Amino acid sequence: MEKQNSTKQQLNKLIEFRQVVYNQVLLKAKAGQQELVAALLEGERIRSFPELSLSTRFQRKWHSSYAAIDRGEQAPEILRALGKDQMAANETHVLAIDTTVWPHPQAHTLSDLFLEHSPTKGVRRAAVCGHIYSAMSWIPEVGSSWALPLSNQRLRANQTPIEVAVEQITELLVQELAWFPVFVGDGHYGSHLFLGPLKDQDCAVVTKLAKNRVLYGDPGPYAGFGRPCKHGHRFAFQEPETWDAPDEECSFQDAHYGQVRLRRWDDLHAKKDAETVFSVILVETHLQNDEPGDPLWLAFQAPVHYCATQVWKWYQYRWPIEPSFRFRKQELHWTTPRFLDSRRCDTWTLLVDIAFWNLFLAKDLVPDQPYPWQKKQVSRTPGRVLKAFKTLFADLDPLTQLPKVRGKSPGWPKGKLRTRPQRFQVIARTEKQRQSFLNRA
Repeated sequence: MEKQNSTKQQLNKLIEFRQVVYNQVLLKAKAGQQELVAALLEGERIRSFPELSLSTRFQRKWHSSYAAIDRGEQAPEILRALGKDQMAANETHVLAIDTTVWPHPQAHTLSDLFLEHSPTKGVRRAAVCGHIYSAMSWIPEVGSSWALPLSNQRLRANQTPIEVAVEQITELLVQELAWFPVFVGDGHYGSHLFLGPLKDQDCAVVTKLAKNRVLYGDPGPYAGFGRPCKHGHRFAFQEPETWDAPDEECSFQDAHYGQVRLRRWDDLHAKKDAETVFSVILVETHLQNDEPGDPLWLAFQAPVHYCATQVWKWYQYRWPIEPSFRFRKQELHWTTPRFLDSRRCDTWTLLVDIAFWNLFLAKDLVPDQPYPWQKKQVSRTPGRVLKAFKTLFADLDPLTQLPKVRGKSPGWPKGKLRTRPQRFQVIARTEKQRQSFLNRA
């Protein structure tokens, strides 16, 4: 009986989420947008965007799919509020920050296109022309496959990933949160340009650091003469002789990482920003092997003290954000459409976010349907939920009404001139510009 009540509550939660999205997040052309989300959740393979209109969940004709994206208006702040409501109060929640590229080869009518490195399995330094999206995602548990999007923001021509990430975090922190946020980033965010603007915020920040960094300690009290020193002792990651005694050191056995040793040094800073002080943690794993793995350096700052073990556990939460990018691109067809306007790309991105949230809320409601060569899953991945989501449609209100027949379209007005869409140049940043936050660190 308890399990039935729990299932019913989860179903009601999903129904309520869909209704709020339809009534408050989707503002204009909401019927077409809602049916595009339903078509995505059917999980059918498509090769082009209008093929979504062939879904049994899309009651309109193919051109209505383009009209929904072109005319659709949205309130992404309402979706962020809905996402925050899914997080348990009075707990600590980890949010991962990262960027991904939506490739647009030869899309001359799209603005804010960057020539960006996008490593693939075959070519590590492949350059891709496309939009760069900065994603802030909630990771509900370590080791899971879920990275729930709270904010997906496209970089403009004059922005850097760090500036956009700081903007996304600041927008979240100005709101009243019932939980404590921990923001986790990879090496791209390991600089004072990211840590500095967040040092006085009520949050914790964990980022990876490049293994060749050189930092400096506290200069100590003023000597009484001359210019006050900004920097203390030199701390070079590749020169152990420059390390002083750690402020914390611990060793333990981990089921996945084997013998682990953590060392933490406090009150370090970059040469170009002595005001941004943070802790550095050296993570060494598989020490029982003859050839242990490469050491991992982490930067950490928070308003209160946390032990090094807790910080390292938080960093392990970050993993699902990259598989979630692949899932959204491959299974939810995020990068399949070929739009002529960058604003339409943003509209479609939010619809993909909505579909992903639907999958998360349905993960305990659908049966596991593995192929004969697959094992059953206790904790279902997004792919397994998408495969079985169509079984839920019988219990869900379609929300939209049948479309009205409007007759034959009059077509293009006679005598009206056709204007050629504006074309934009691709922004080809140099390596120095692309990694300006590292060069200035």
